[in-house]
Amino acid sequence: MADSQTANDAAQTLRVSVKWQKKVFPEMEIDTSQPPYVFKCQLYDLTGVPPERQKIMVKGGLLKDDAEWASVGVKEGQRLMMMGTADEIVKAPEKGPVFVEDLPEEEQVVAVGHSAGLFNLGNTCYMNSTIQCLHSVPELKSALLEYSQSGQNNQLDQTSHLLTVATKDLFSDLDKNVKPVAPMQFWMVLRKKFPQFGQQHNGAFMQQDAEECWTQLLYTLSQSLRSPSTSGSLNYVKRLFGIELASRVNCQESGEESMEMESTFALKCHISHEVNHLHEGLKHGLKSELEKNSPALGRSAIYIKESHISGLPRYLTIQFVRFFWKRESNQKAKILRKVDYPLELDVYDLCSDELKKKLEVPRQILRDEEGKKLGLKPSKKSSDKDNDVKMVDAEGSLNGSGESSSATSLEAAPSEKEMQLTGVYDLVSVLTHKGRSADSGHYVAWVKQESGKWIEYDDDNPIPQREEDIVKLSGGGDWHMAYICMYKARATPM
Repeated sequence: MADSQTANDAAQTLRVSVKWQKKVFPEMEIDTSQPPYVFKCQLYDLTGVPPERQKIMVKGGLLKDDAEWASVGVKEGQRLMMMGTADEIVKAPEKGPVFVEDLPEEEQVVAVGHSAGLFNLGNTCYMNSTIQCLHSVPELKSALLEYSQSGQNNQLDQTSHLLTVATKDLFSDLDKNVKPVAPMQFWMVLRKKFPQFGQQHNGAFMQQDAEECWTQLLYTLSQSLRSPSTSGSLNYVKRLFGIELASRVNCQESGEESMEMESTFALKCHISHEVNHLHEGLKHGLKSELEKNSPALGRSAIYIKESHISGLPRYLTIQFVRFFWKRESNQKAKILRKVDYPLELDVYDLCSDELKKKLEVPRQILRDEEGKKLGLKPSKKSSDKDNDVKMVDAEGSLNGSGESSSATSLEAAPSEKEMQLTGVYDLVSVLTHKGRSADSGHYVAWVKQESGKWIEYDDDNPIPQREEDIVKLSGGGDWHMAYICMYKARATPM
């Protein structure tokens, strides 16, 4: 089996050399299962010539982005000729204004105000949009920077390690470049770790679900980004994105009742005819009906499961459940209904009574801070309890205020340490889907920069956007509509 797989891989790979100007690039690999556009992205990395400017001579004329390799007739060891000019750097006069193009690449990124876009390698917009949203989390970047290229923990499998390294390298490439980046290595390792992302139809890679990519990547990083600490193994990803839920499971028929604790990386916003706003959809998502065996009745019975948030993360992820399986057509269908979502989200009323108590003092401090900006005096209640806040959750429990004392061991700016969550969150990224089917259409990321400006990352094309246009991605037609929203916690110092 291994021999046939090796032979199959070899059959899909051609080695050629490419001559461009006075340079020759030997031993370049062509993956014939991928379109020529992917090969052009490899050449872009080497030469700086964008794919649209590349003219590669093959039998019958110029190599087209979507040509079939079998019909192109390229052979093993063949030398290809490429023409095209690299992106030129405009030189400023010796004395005069400094142009952005003259700055070193990393300084250009700062001057432009946002990081690079990502080339679409053939229906990889689901992956590109996921990467752009997660790349906007500075604490995740810090944790990846600490991750060793060589040292993986004993419990981690090799492909998870390689995917973590590829994520670290891709984040770094995005921060260093203003020109689009080709995520070749990341995509290759992602497909190796999760073969479903390598599915093909008629020789082309298929569109995949961005939520599935998001969840699988976060799960992998939660396994790899761990740090030994006095309280066991500190899980950075769980601290940043993990939501703790406490659920009461009740059978009205038998009177049986039990409590369940679980953890997840995203809340679900269920969409029905009565749901017009995110908050309503979240309430629907926290209440469900399930059928299971009742020991008291000796048969199956209906149970009602009601959940409350018992632990909050630094970044709250929400998935709009827009796709469902349509039995009559045997395919995934999409709910196009408009569901509004806010720039500021307060989840206090979705929390457990215990967590609500722990959020009270930080929330009052937050209200007072915001009141000060409007010229209002702080409440006496808050002043009396100011010292008490230092005692809240001093033991460090994610199930308490959502911020633990162990969390401060993550490399972070002093201002980010010793913070108390309030249950109030600000929107920082939106991943949208355009189209009527989960297996087609187009995914895009809309990301808030540290400057407060919003950038739409449409694959390799970052476009500035206005904040008021971000909340218009709420659905109701064929335009882009929110599929995943990520909110950042508004916190107060202890």
